[in-house]
Amino acid sequence: MRSSSDCKVVAAAARKKEKEAAAWPWSLWGFLLTGCLGGGGGGGKKKSGGKKVRPRGGGGGGLRRLSFTDLTGAADQDLSVSLVGSNLHVFTVAELRDATRGFVSGNFLGEGGFGPVYKGLVGDGVKPGLRPQAIAVKLWDPEGAQGHKEWLAEVIFLGQLRHPNLVKLVGYCCEDENRLLVYEYMEHGSLENHLFKQIPAVLPWSTRLNIAVGAAKGLAFLHDAEKPVIYRDFKASNILLDSDYKAKLSDFGLAKDGPEGDDTHVSTRVMGTHGYAAPEYIMTGHLTAKSDVYSFGVVLLEILTGRRAVDKTRPNREQSLVEYARPCLRDPLRLIRIMDPALEGRYSPAAAREAAAVAYRCLSGSPKNRPDMSAVVDALEPLLVATDDVPLGPVVLFVAPDQEADAAAAADDDEDDKARRRQRRTRKDEQHRRRSRLRTSPKGSPRKPAVAAACRNEEFWVWHVPADHKA
Repeated sequence: MRSSSDCKVVAAAARKKEKEAAAWPWSLWGFLLTGCLGGGGGGGKKKSGGKKVRPRGGGGGGLRRLSFTDLTGAADQDLSVSLVGSNLHVFTVAELRDATRGFVSGNFLGEGGFGPVYKGLVGDGVKPGLRPQAIAVKLWDPEGAQGHKEWLAEVIFLGQLRHPNLVKLVGYCCEDENRLLVYEYMEHGSLENHLFKQIPAVLPWSTRLNIAVGAAKGLAFLHDAEKPVIYRDFKASNILLDSDYKAKLSDFGLAKDGPEGDDTHVSTRVMGTHGYAAPEYIMTGHLTAKSDVYSFGVVLLEILTGRRAVDKTRPNREQSLVEYARPCLRDPLRLIRIMDPALEGRYSPAAAREAAAVAYRCLSGSPKNRPDMSAVVDALEPLLVATDDVPLGPVVLFVAPDQEADAAAAADDDEDDKARRRQRRTRKDEQHRRRSRLRTSPKGSPRKPAVAAACRNEEFWVWHVPADHKA
């Protein structure tokens, strides 16, 4: 017969075993994440006295969202605490191969910096708690521009963030050298295809506004979170549309945790897509939420005009959409000329002017003059009630009385733009006169100056990365 002390030991051992069994999936999470960091070069070594990931303080018993900072030196058990409740499914390569019918070309959806994406279908009983549904499977391309770190960012952010305007991450696969991500399938693809390839047809004005508002809500959610997130790669190809054309942000591979406390920015390696990145981020590597606001302004401008952010097929002065179109946004007559001709005038003039005013502010050269994304949502959402797709009516000049300060700041921007244009014209005239004096034909008439191969403002987009910045 066992003594009472022996019974206590056995009971304690049984409770410990049950606890370990319940925590096993999340311990696997910790192993998975620290292992992938190690594979990325240097993150896998444990440091003595490393940071602990602790539950968030305050009422409700919520858990603190995991970040890259938390991962530094964190042990497996710490990570398991942070990832409880993410509800992600762990797939094998074989399961995803079956779901996509062997990654057949007929299921190919597209390809980005991480790798190709295929449509798939998970049947009933593949994973406990996972209903049958269509999925999109993204495969890591070892020769691509992204790798372990971007895969990890997707898992960390989308595994913990939930919002109607963020694409849902269903699960992942980390098997040997394979890195795959499994998302909900978005039936209507990307905004980019609809705007520039007109697949399957031209987006009506009301749908465009709904997409802009949905995307703005997704960014506002990230920026206003208790632990802010900077998306860093906001562009038309990363806005996906479901069966109801609801916009959802996808591809969080370049996302970063925002500044906290007294910090005003995050210093990082300059990454993103040509034409969408904020000028101050390109020049300094200083990343803030206002960097995302600028990118949103670029996409809103694409929605209004039907033009790409950068289009090398157009004349030099029109290749950069922001430089070409922003001066037109505050002039109703000029705005009409740059609106997407595919709309055939079927849009609300008042809503178009208001949306253009929002884009103008978002694209300010000064980050402090750009609105927060929550303010953008507040400005755009009321326009949804006046979105009749009707022929364009009379043009009425409109200046909102509560935007006087913003108008003044915008006027300053205009003056700066005019000064820069005057300086460029002066330099160009001087160069022309100098060449005319030095290069003359036998008949005495000046030769025509050679046309520069690159766009005159091309240097603006050269991405300078200070040596002391780190990713």
